[in-house]
Parts: sequence; C-alpha cells; structure tokens
Amino acid sequence: MNKLAALCAIGAEKILGNEIKQLGYILNGNASGRVYFSGDNDALYRANLCLRTADRVYMQLASFHAADFDDLFDGVYSISWQDFFKKNVRVVVDKVRSHRSRLSSEHSIQSVVHKAIYQKLGDVWHITTLPETGSAFDIRIYIENDTVEVLLDLSGIPLHRRGYRTDGGTAPLRETLAAVLLQFMCWRRKTPLHDPFCGSGTIACEAALYAYNVAPGFGRHFSVEELSFFNKDRAEELKKIEASKIRPDCSARITGTDISHEAVERARKNAEHACVIAGRALQLIGSDQRIIRPDFDQADFTELSAPYDTGLLIGNPPYGERLGDSEQAEKLYQQMHTLYRSFLGWDMGFITSHSDFETAFGVKSYSVKKLKSGNLDTCFYIFRGDKK
Repeated sequence: MNKLAALCAIGAEKILGNEIKQLGYILNGNASGRVYFSGDNDALYRANLCLRTADRVYMQLASFHAADFDDLFDGVYSISWQDFFKKNVRVVVDKVRSHRSRLSSEHSIQSVVHKAIYQKLGDVWHITTLPETGSAFDIRIYIENDTVEVLLDLSGIPLHRRGYRTDGGTAPLRETLAAVLLQFMCWRRKTPLHDPFCGSGTIACEAALYAYNVAPGFGRHFSVEELSFFNKDRAEELKKIEASKIRPDCSARITGTDISHEAVERARKNAEHACVIAGRALQLIGSDQRIIRPDFDQADFTELSAPYDTGLLIGNPPYGERLGDSEQAEKLYQQMHTLYRSFLGWDMGFITSHSDFETAFGVKSYSVKKLKSGNLDTCFYIFRGDKK
C-alpha cells in the first residue's frame, strides 16, 4: 500500500476525506489543508483522475526525526529516489513548511534536501552531474515537532485546472473550491441549481460533472505519468472504468445568469468545453452520447424569480478583495436580499470574504463554513429554505 496525501482548501478536509473513502481508500488522519490516506498502485493515478475537491495529490516517501541538518540529509538520502525517476529528471524542492522544529530556515532545508536527492541519484547511477533535460518533479517538505515528511507531487499542474476553463475572466473561483461548495450544500442532481453570479460558469460546470458522474481529471495529464514505473496501459484501463460510470441519461437542471454579456458567453464556452471532455471520455468505451450543457442567460440578479418551488441557489458574488471595493460589495449584499424574497423555499449558499455579509444580506445563516483557498480567508454562508 502507498501512503498518500491530498491537499485541499483549509476547512474542506472532511469533505475531501469523504471523497477519498468513497473511492475505497483508507484514511490515515488529516492536518490543516491535508488529508492522509493509503491506496494501492492504482490510487497514484486514480486519485488524480477522480478527486473533485483535492488541489494536489502527493506520495509520502518518508517520515523521520531530524534534530539537525545531518539527520535531514541522511533521512532524505535513504529514500530510493532511483525507483521513481528517469535519469534525465529535474527535481525541484518547491515548498518547505517548518513548525515547532529546530530546523526552521526554509532556504537551508530546501538546499540540504536538494543536495541529498541529487547525491543519492548520482551515487546510484554513477554519474556526477544529472542532465536535467527531462520532466520536472516537485518535492514538498513538512517539518512538525522535528518530524520530517517528504512528499512527491503526483499531480503537476494543480488539480483545479481541469482543462475546460479556457477563460476564467476576472477573479474566478477555483474549480476544486466550487466542488467543495456543492458538497457543503449536499446537492443532488434532482434538485434544480442556479448560480446568479455565474461569471466563467465554474459552479455550473462542476455541478454538471458531478451530476453526470464525470471524473474531473479526464481533460488533462498528471506528473505521475512521467514516473519511471508508470503503467500507461493500466491508466488507460482505469480511464475506461471511470468512463463507464458516466451517466449521460440522467436529468439535471443546472442554470446560471450574470449581468455581463461577456461573462455569459465565457460560461457557455467553458461549459461546452467541459461537455466535450466528457464526450471524449465516453468515446473511450465506444459511446457517442453527450452530457447536457448547463444553460446560461444574461440577467441582473434583482430581476430573477424562482422557476420551481424548491431548489438550490449558490454563488460567488463580487466582494472587496476581488472586484471593486468593500463598500460596493456591501451595497451589493443589501440588494441580494431580493434573491432571498424571490426564491422562497430554496436553499442558498454564498461565499465571500466580507465579515459582515449576514448583516448586509439581512438574514441569519443556517451555517457558516470557514474556508481558506490560497491566501484568501473566506466564509461560505448557508441558508435553508425550510428556515425562511
């Protein structure tokens, strides 16, 4: 069994853990923004292909105690790096995090780790200099209470970059975070879903992939594919297995609106790309079926009315750190109360970094989920239709 770690937005660890369990893997605990689990060799590729809420997947190569830099060097050197890489590899120690440990200089830690890796590879392969003409692999180091974790990035480009969003517009929501929001709302495909601030269409696209059970990684490649032991034939088998789980015959009512014509056109293009990726996945199993694209229209949110008695309204409204300023955002939130009145019986969820959202919106939320994605602290406010 392989020891793995998946990264996610801080606050989404439980959501990601549930996803990992649904894939059949064993949870081994979590830390801030990280979920640890064990999986077979298929998990190295399949976790990247299937996890909707993970930002990256890593393989944990070692965990050891290091009181000084000699311990750090020896621990990293002891790893059988030659089992993972080809001889033209370029290794990058891309990030170091140290907390409550004697080794605290991130730059020095980075340098020692890099030196240990290259010396081990040089000693095993009997070369003095690596050509570094091949694929680059990122190594991440976490040190907590003098215990070092060495992680190998299996994803490469962050997993939120699905491949369908060719134009994100201004301040787009990460695809993985959109997937988290849908899970927080416990959304199911039979429930009508509308995004009144659709922007580039991310929430609607993620909802469509989820509704039709399309694995989010079909439109891209992962770093694990460049490891020396990677089994390309098995990966193709796994893709076919996941493609067979797509359900194009399902019915889902997913819509979005935006006041900007450009945003609506952008959302339509991105949704079309997502559907094309799903169609290509279905072609792997000889199917010419397609999934239905979400519908987008230009409209001011103040003019909307509920098309059904119940449903889910979910959005990423503009706020100070993203668009305009805080004062403009607060005025917008006050106007958003029209949505609450017009969509009686609907559950609602809005993500923002504005601390006084509930006051401006004029309604006390049912639940608040704190999330940190990147460097931005946000809250996801949930309102239940049956509480209105």
